[in-house]
Amino acid sequence: MSEQPQFSIKIDQNKYLPEGGREVHAVVSVESTGSPTGVSQPASAAEVIIIDTSGSMSYPDTKLRAAIAAAQVAVDTLRDGVFFAVISGANTAKMVFPQQTTLVRADATTRQQAKQALSRLQAQGGTAIGSWLRLADQLFDAHQEGIRHAILLTDGKNQHETAEELDAVLYRCTGRFVCDCRGVGTDWEVAELRKVSSALLGSVDIVADPQGLVADFQAMTEAAMGKAVADVALRVWTPQTAKLRFVKQVMPTVQDLTGKRTESGPQAGDYPLGAWGAESRDYHICVEVSPGEVGKELRAGWVKLVVPGAAGAEDEILATGNVLVQWTDDEAASTRINPRVAHYTGQAELADAIQEGLQARKDGDEDTATARLGRAVKLAEEAGNDEITSLLRKVVDVVDPATGTVRLKKNVEKADEMSLDTRSTKTVRTRKGEG
Repeated sequence: MSEQPQFSIKIDQNKYLPEGGREVHAVVSVESTGSPTGVSQPASAAEVIIIDTSGSMSYPDTKLRAAIAAAQVAVDTLRDGVFFAVISGANTAKMVFPQQTTLVRADATTRQQAKQALSRLQAQGGTAIGSWLRLADQLFDAHQEGIRHAILLTDGKNQHETAEELDAVLYRCTGRFVCDCRGVGTDWEVAELRKVSSALLGSVDIVADPQGLVADFQAMTEAAMGKAVADVALRVWTPQTAKLRFVKQVMPTVQDLTGKRTESGPQAGDYPLGAWGAESRDYHICVEVSPGEVGKELRAGWVKLVVPGAAGAEDEILATGNVLVQWTDDEAASTRINPRVAHYTGQAELADAIQEGLQARKDGDEDTATARLGRAVKLAEEAGNDEITSLLRKVVDVVDPATGTVRLKKNVEKADEMSLDTRSTKTVRTRKGEG
């Protein structure tokens, strides 16, 4: 077993507030360094691959064939000793491999058996994603100590269970495993898969062409195999008179963690960050404080990166940082906006503008759609988010990016619209021209 990654926290903020000022913003950058190869004992990782085998996966049958090939590559990518299973999902979830409801260790034999079992899959039935996740959760039950990761692939809407049934399963699964979701083709709902990935701290993306599945599954599995520390949390302490307004992940994607808080002590709460390998992520926190007199400095927040201990065990503190506040009558100091805070505030607004604009377009409200997507073009241009800019240009004709003047395109490929929606939350770290 190689050494654990080394974690560090860096805080970017302008600590100065004007007299009477209340809102403190900070970007908390968390970085872990260290070799992700052979990071942990093989027994400390578990992987479940969930493949949609509803009837629509055979229209065209390239979807099912590509999904099988992708799952087979994912199985090949698993490290020796990792516990794994494959599930097929339709109206209900079934074990593909092994046949019993359990995880087995990956080795040359079990990989071969799993790939053979996958090759026999056929598509029939409907879609009930909650039941698929429930079975995955059952499989992970005996492996709550290590890294727990699932891949979920679907091509359709969740038509064979109610939204309430899915919500109940997501509530049950939250914090128990991380799930990356992929939609193949264009007949699935972005908002539905985003709800799943957001609850389970994973990613969501579209694979419009089934041919792209193999490379995507390989990349997701490699990333999961590179994780070394499970169940990391951001613990935020605030003073008694303060209120924590929000905690958002802002890099590599925008994800609001505010509602995921669990109390962890007096005036402190934990926000789940999932599993970590060698990587960096940024978080935007906002604290509302009671105004102090000019010249007074205090700690508005104490941020710790922790691995909470199991029942009764000590928490492991990986890194810490302070969010400070000082009141000043120097207007130049108090009005200066920290560039990283400003950058990520814009990126979060960009994601909202895209999603609201696309929804308005779907609802036939062209004025709102034009205004929101125009705002998105301006924000993407300012941020230097080239991927989002090029995706936006497939949905609108850009007249002037600097002012966000756009015209809605009449005919838009559904795959382009869905790509823009799924990737709206992907952020870039720096603006053009900044380091």
